[in-house]
Amino acid sequence: MNLSIRTKFSLGMIFLFIIILVLSIFSAFYLNKLSKKTNALLKENYLSVVYAREMSEGLNNINQEITKCFLMNKYSDSLFINKEMGFVQNSLKLEKNNITEPGEDKLVSGIESGINEYCDSVAKFIKSPLQADKVLYLQKKSGILYQQLVLLSQLNGKAMEVKADDAKVSSKKALTQMTFLATLCFLIAFSFTYSFASYFNERFFQLYNGIKEIVSSNYGQRLYFEGRDEFYEISVVFNEMAEKLNLNSQKMSVTLHKDSVRDKSSDELQELKRALVRIKNMEEQIFGLISRFENK
Repeated sequence: MNLSIRTKFSLGMIFLFIIILVLSIFSAFYLNKLSKKTNALLKENYLSVVYAREMSEGLNNINQEITKCFLMNKYSDSLFINKEMGFVQNSLKLEKNNITEPGEDKLVSGIESGINEYCDSVAKFIKSPLQADKVLYLQKKSGILYQQLVLLSQLNGKAMEVKADDAKVSSKKALTQMTFLATLCFLIAFSFTYSFASYFNERFFQLYNGIKEIVSSNYGQRLYFEGRDEFYEISVVFNEMAEKLNLNSQKMSVTLHKDSVRDKSSDELQELKRALVRIKNMEEQIFGLISRFENK
């Protein structure tokens, strides 16, 4: 298959573009994979830890308010307690929609039941405070809920550690694979670029030297390029030009030789004429001397 230089150059650029595209696709694939694992780690388990902490803080604030009011022998701040209850219920609702680990649903279900019972007990306590048994019951109930929330936090914290380790392993694996792929693509691209550049450099160098030889009147210089591309066509035209220049040079040499021979013959004829003239003058002089001797 005979390809033109423009086609070869275009195919070379397309080949390099494909290598870059392959690297980009694999990089995007591994980055997306790691991103999903990181997002799962942050959006799922981390949020569960946050919700557990918020519920613990809310229950602790309610328990402190009840204990403080009982010790100070005054009524509790119902608005503050209802506000904290709302925060606890909202965090519980969010956690119920964020179940990710095995056994987490049962634990959250138990926490929900405990919080509902605790809220009912708090509502009764607000109506009739200053009862030590109710305060003790609420303290005990909040302690149980706190332990359950700690378990929920530990469950998701452990899951975060496992997923973090898995993400590290995946990142190392992805780094190894991307390093291998990048090295392979680099070697292929380097080999292709070197061969591609060598192909053109060699032919341009031969063409340059051929033109220099022609300029130096070395008309025997010829170019020989393989293939059927533009370089081959240039070599054919170059060789035809060199052949014509060689023939013209030979013809010019023959013409110049004839002209020189003709000029040489003309010079000899003139010299012969001048010699004959001198001989004739010498004859006249001799005849004059002889005539003088005879008259004496």
